[in-house]
Amino acid sequence: MARTYIEQTEANGSKTLSDQAYLRLRSDIIHGDLQPDEKLRIEHLRTVYGVGASPLREALSRLTADGFVTAEGQRGFRVAPMSEEDLADITRLRILLEKQALSQSIEQGDDAWESRIVATFYQLEKIEESEERDPAEWELRNHDFHEALTAACNSKWLRRFYGILYDQHKRYRNIALSTEIPRDLHQEHEELRNAALARDTKRACKAIEQHILRTAEITQRVLQNEARKDEQEIA
Repeated sequence: MARTYIEQTEANGSKTLSDQAYLRLRSDIIHGDLQPDEKLRIEHLRTVYGVGASPLREALSRLTADGFVTAEGQRGFRVAPMSEEDLADITRLRILLEKQALSQSIEQGDDAWESRIVATFYQLEKIEESEERDPAEWELRNHDFHEALTAACNSKWLRRFYGILYDQHKRYRNIALSTEIPRDLHQEHEELRNAALARDTKRACKAIEQHILRTAEITQRVLQNEARKDEQEIA
């Protein structure tokens, strides 16, 4: 299973039980192991995650603040729902923040920044050109490449909120990756690399916007098809 933006911090030292529960729940929500609207019962979670009720409640409160969980007052917690409207909102905000972070990186990035882009693209390219692409490995390499593109942005708040939106968008991106709709992801990533290394901010921002929108368009089609199937089953 690929690491998320937040999960990568787990190796930096010991975590409290609440931190561990937070990271595991977040990962399971992002990867679809916990389904949208699923009831998150404390007693059940205690058994599954081997963590006490207090750390779990703290973790769920943090996930509520991040938008991955919804609180129902005295009725407990649920996994946040997914919808076309939510996808559109997340997509708009991710584009806004990633373009800003990318612009700052292009302006401020040094040779080390460029080298990191080249290295992470190379690792991603190997996966994308492989005949038997491992989805978890691709997700990790894809994250590393996007992280490299924005690594020279020095705004901690911008990077923090971008990280949340990246993982929110990932919930939907996993749906897009499961389809067989034709798409040249390698070409999209190659254009991003070339534009960033050329220090062409306008070209790079256009490339990242088109890249994110393409994912959203594919995901929207999948959500619409699933909605139609549900309507037919009800009928």
